[in-house]
Amino acid sequence: MRNFKVTIRFDGSRYGGWQRQKNSYAVQQAVEETLKKILNAPHTVTGCSRTDAGVHANRFVFNFFTENTIPVEGLKKALHCVLPDDIAVLDVQEASLKFSARFSAVAKEYIYCFYDSPAKNPFLARYALHHDYPLRVEEMAKAASYYVGCHDFAAFRATGSPPCCTERNIFESEVKREGELVVFRVLGDGFLYNMVRIMAGTLLYVSMGKLDADSIPDIIQSKQRDRAGKTLPPVGLYLNNVYFEGEEGTDGFDTAYRQIIKARRAAMDPDFD
Repeated sequence: MRNFKVTIRFDGSRYGGWQRQKNSYAVQQAVEETLKKILNAPHTVTGCSRTDAGVHANRFVFNFFTENTIPVEGLKKALHCVLPDDIAVLDVQEASLKFSARFSAVAKEYIYCFYDSPAKNPFLARYALHHDYPLRVEEMAKAASYYVGCHDFAAFRATGSPPCCTERNIFESEVKREGELVVFRVLGDGFLYNMVRIMAGTLLYVSMGKLDADSIPDIIQSKQRDRAGKTLPPVGLYLNNVYFEGEEGTDGFDTAYRQIIKARRAAMDPDFD
């Protein structure tokens, strides 16, 4: 038995998210259909995260088990040729049989992209959220800094989500202007359903003057969804990176993994992602 670790990037615009589902076409389904063509047998893949419909990924990892003898480079070349144009293979490795793209992950990084201009840019319509007025980046960055730490993020969780532990550990959180884009970047051990989109929506409210940057700690403390900003559309959201146990530079994440992540997954937290 072999375990392949595959890294891809994808444009999520036409997909119903990563996870295979009945009512819409998912990235997982496209990948599994591709593997069936290449390996002449059905294979089920395990993804590192569940992404919503329309969400993109700059680095997404999945793994699958197979008894096929295809060489690593052969699989990479075949994926490059057969995958749809909106899914690109970045790397293929043969991993330990213990490796799981989901359960070996110790941290994930998301970005949410805005662009602020009087006129809409049709070439950014599917990849960044348009805002008509200049964003107050310094105030957004100040607000974002309050996300860092281990907090109960119940106020930043989609209404109606299943009951679960809402504590998450955020390692880094920042907002920067990058060319014509304003980018919110957040790195954490896991995220609640719609959490990053609500965090980004709260920062947008700060820029618009609807919330004060210094109100973030009180909003977190309140645990009340209606105190935070709106849930922004998926167009500007990307899974930017994912880190795995034992990778170089992940010592701090490994500590968090042992102390926090294993406990949550042992409890079968249905909302941990």
